[in-house]
Amino acid sequence: MTGPIPARPASRLPRPDGELERLRAAWAPPAGWRRISSVNNVFIGKLYIATAFLFLLLGGVLALLMRAQLAAPSQTLIGAPLFQQLFTMHGTVMMFLFAVPMVEAIAVYLLPNMLGARDLPFPRLSAYSFWMYAFGGLAFYATLFWGLAPDSGWFMYPPLSSAAYSPGLNADFWLLGIGFIEISAIAGAIELITGTLMTRAPGMTLGRMPVYAWSMLVVGGMIVLAFPAVIAGTALLEIERAFDWPIFDATRGGDPLLWQHLFWFFGHPEVYIIFLPAAGLVSTMVPALARTSLIGRQAVVAALIAIGVVSFLLWAHHMFTAGLGGLGMSVVSILSVAIAIPGALQVFAWIGTLWRGRLQWTTATLFLIGFLVTFVLGGLTGVMLALLPIDWQVHDSYFVVAHFHYVLIGGMVLPMFAAIYHWLPLWKGRALSERAGRWVFGLVVGGFHLTFFPMHIAGLLGMPRRVHTYAAGLGLEWPNLLSSLGAAVIAAGVLLFVIDVVRSQRGPAREHHDPWTSSTLEWLPSELYGTRSIPQVEHHEPLWHRPELHEEVEAGAHWLPGTISGGRETLLTSPVQARPLRVVVLAKDSLWPFLAAVGTAAFFLLMTVKSVAGTVAGGVLAIVALWAWLWQTDRAPPVEDAEAAAGVLLPMGASGRQSPSYWAVVILIVVEATIFASMAFAHLHVAMRLEVCPPPGVGLADTSTLAMQTLGYALSLAFAAWAGAGAWRAPVPRWRGALMAPAFAMAALAFHDGLRTAWPAERPPTLDAWTGTLAALHGLQGLQLAVAAMLALYYGARLASGLIRPRQHATREAVVLLWAWICLQGVATVWWPRLAP
Repeated sequence: MTGPIPARPASRLPRPDGELERLRAAWAPPAGWRRISSVNNVFIGKLYIATAFLFLLLGGVLALLMRAQLAAPSQTLIGAPLFQQLFTMHGTVMMFLFAVPMVEAIAVYLLPNMLGARDLPFPRLSAYSFWMYAFGGLAFYATLFWGLAPDSGWFMYPPLSSAAYSPGLNADFWLLGIGFIEISAIAGAIELITGTLMTRAPGMTLGRMPVYAWSMLVVGGMIVLAFPAVIAGTALLEIERAFDWPIFDATRGGDPLLWQHLFWFFGHPEVYIIFLPAAGLVSTMVPALARTSLIGRQAVVAALIAIGVVSFLLWAHHMFTAGLGGLGMSVVSILSVAIAIPGALQVFAWIGTLWRGRLQWTTATLFLIGFLVTFVLGGLTGVMLALLPIDWQVHDSYFVVAHFHYVLIGGMVLPMFAAIYHWLPLWKGRALSERAGRWVFGLVVGGFHLTFFPMHIAGLLGMPRRVHTYAAGLGLEWPNLLSSLGAAVIAAGVLLFVIDVVRSQRGPAREHHDPWTSSTLEWLPSELYGTRSIPQVEHHEPLWHRPELHEEVEAGAHWLPGTISGGRETLLTSPVQARPLRVVVLAKDSLWPFLAAVGTAAFFLLMTVKSVAGTVAGGVLAIVALWAWLWQTDRAPPVEDAEAAAGVLLPMGASGRQSPSYWAVVILIVVEATIFASMAFAHLHVAMRLEVCPPPGVGLADTSTLAMQTLGYALSLAFAAWAGAGAWRAPVPRWRGALMAPAFAMAALAFHDGLRTAWPAERPPTLDAWTGTLAALHGLQGLQLAVAAMLALYYGARLASGLIRPRQHATREAVVLLWAWICLQGVATVWWPRLAP
């Protein structure tokens, strides 16, 4: 930056002629069928929200079928095998295909404008994440129509989900299908974290950042740390099913409880991954509807962070009856009660704000009141279930079903309805009917309590979960009949809501207005490029603090009022203080993310049905599309400095630690490290079950052999780093691309030597769990070596093409970071058998 940063860069000077037209042209969407190539957050966010809501409807249909079967005792409407598929798919769809995607969908649509950014820093990554989720999710749901839907529960506990008890492809569709849907969620989290930290409006310090943005930052971190555990778990279970490596087989040293540890390390934080964004939305809506500031704003933010941290300590909350030991279970029980404290703090802040303000009684307000009542009731039963004696009595009963529906629907779905009624005027400038909305509220909230409150009673009377029928005369008839009637009432409310959405959104878009007089930036006048100019923020309630922002940003009086390069641009700001650092050009619309998603979905789904040709074709398409997509990135900026505001010059382009791509790779490495840690934990877990470790007859590699393998990985990294060294000073000589060959060769030799010395031929991975988990660790490193091969080809080609040079070396930084992790993981893999005992 070559000029001072004014505290308020508003300028009264007239803007150049044609500046607004050039800005609109740069952000104009593609027409016709090429709309699928659009990567703008507004377009992708709308598709994301609509698709996630579609899965809510599809999951609801499955619930209605189950409630029809359970409406009366001894019914034969649905047989046991189909019922097992229905409840497995219902839980899977609601948790994996609706709840988490809806959380990210709303953020993709809402967060950039709330932060004052033009778009998120990786628009193509958002598009890829959406299309992969949509293709994979719809294909996964379609397994119901071919009798291939999973039927072992949405938690897929072994040994029920093992090949011995689930021999068909049903469980494989869950394992592989959910695996890449989780990858989609992680891609979205990387985008949201970097966007929240690096593209906020100037002056929007962390202290001034909206509470909703805080919630998504916490949730992004939780996804990065929690989801890799279930990816590792699904990989291990699929390996056991496909290759008979006894990871969870107790007869050969495995442990079914290992799956529960991995799954619930993801599963319990996921509950809060779903709730925290809803809490952030509530903390944003309540002040607007009450026309007053949020009470205890800093405490609410601290509560969000506390919940995110403590949630990782509670996975054994779901294993109270698994016999893990009294001391550990008592600690988890105490923490399960303690986590209610930050949740209660938020509830009291919302109630106090509503009480202090002048409340607008809208449909959104009604849903917020319904949320508060419902979530508090769910929280009370949660505290009950946190107590060991009560959990032992009602475990696996309908009492638990009632509890988690009160928490998940009360804590996420009701705030989602409130958010749609609150923010839908941004969509096409058209609000939903308040009259119809009150009917929707009455039917949905009333039907919800009619459905799930009787389940508490059914559970206390002894009705177990996951049964397709029950006998008469047990006192279960009336609770189940009421629950089934309530489900029909909810369906009526949702149907009325859908009709009203379709009715209200027909016709051309209008200029949106702010019917609530809100305080946050998303209500500024905006188009596909966001606001005409990026506002300078001086308060955590910028529109209340400075009402003239509406006119100023529309007149182009703030930051970046036009396009400098003719492309799509946004500001990069510092993570803490949000000081303007650089102007960056964002990726344009492209078909490559769409094609990469098609290839990825085809690869996983066709692998499941064991179509070798289709799997290879899908993988090739994904790699080619990804190569073409990335080849268009990391271009030299058109000019060195850009006038980002009146008299303020900022450098154009970004690399190093000021680049979002650098931190995106760092976050990706954290994901990979967590997957490796989960795999290493699996090996340690089965090792601790052995009387003698390592097993008799196993000779561990000597220190000198391990040192040579370590040296091989170190030399590999040295060659990779040398290939692009000095790129920030001068263009890298093209011959250096050849250095990627010895870089890969050294890593491959070290990996091969590690395989040869890890276990003798007479101990195949099918022998026992210790050997199987060790083989899985080496298999993970083998996958990393395949990634290294693609990195070497891509990076070598960039070097040979002269595309690594000053002001164009982000590729070099990303490749070296990833290469360093691949080598470090290789070293950890070969040393782990010596460290684990």
